[in-house]
Amino acid sequence: MTAVLEAPAARTGHDTVPLPRLLAAELRWIFRRPRTLAVLGLLALIPVVIGIGLTLVDDAGPQGGGPDDGGGALLASAVNNAFVLPIAAIVMSLALLLPLASAMAGADAIAGETSHGTLRGWLIAPVGRGRLLAVKAFGVATVSVVSVLAMCVTGVVTGLIINGTDSLFTLSGTTLSFGGALARILLVAGWVVLQLWAVGAVALAISSWTEHPMLVVASVLAADIVFTILGFLTSLDWLHPFLLTQNWSLAPAEVLQDPMGTQMLGEGALRAACYIVIGLSLAYARLSTRDG
Repeated sequence: MTAVLEAPAARTGHDTVPLPRLLAAELRWIFRRPRTLAVLGLLALIPVVIGIGLTLVDDAGPQGGGPDDGGGALLASAVNNAFVLPIAAIVMSLALLLPLASAMAGADAIAGETSHGTLRGWLIAPVGRGRLLAVKAFGVATVSVVSVLAMCVTGVVTGLIINGTDSLFTLSGTTLSFGGALARILLVAGWVVLQLWAVGAVALAISSWTEHPMLVVASVLAADIVFTILGFLTSLDWLHPFLLTQNWSLAPAEVLQDPMGTQMLGEGALRAACYIVIGLSLAYARLSTRDG
């Protein structure tokens, strides 16, 4: 890391370090952390464990269901359905493990480097604060993408191995081609990645104000839990549209219907985009005033 940031003393301008070099250094820094690899490995195993577990269940409950049934119905519908399995695994992990991966990446990006004294190298190097935040946000975003894609790959492969290629059908009973099923799975993956980017942006904002990575992770996960609880309170219906976690367990199920719905997916995407803008703005405001 420090080798990438070293510059001759004569340099006085900002942003003289090539951006691709900074991005490559950040990715090397991220994917050399054992905890990052451990979390990614755990996430990749979840669809496999679910798929094997469902084959051992004698009575998995009613097949089918709709988007109003939530994650439990998705899990039951994944029995003998290679199309639903990866989506059900991702939705279940979105409750905790996937946000944890993004929160950890955001915590390590700024607070973690502050605690180890390496962030000061970024701040005194010829790298503007905006570019610094962009590099950190890129690293967090990459962790989110890799996490979801790992679950997609293992989920699709596990579903096809267990159930075969003729088990790709929607909850409405229509059969999908492999390409059609894969396109819908990738749509869910993209939507979930956007939600995780929002979580990562919030983590970066908190991370820029502290040097304790665990505080960042605890804060993000606590907010996740609080938002979920608030979403269950009908007396707070006016607040629900502002909660990032609203419809996290329901919106992905829209792609399982035929015709496919888009209302909750669209609302969730817009909400996540707002959180990304707010989170990164707060992080930049803090970084622009930091000296080390």
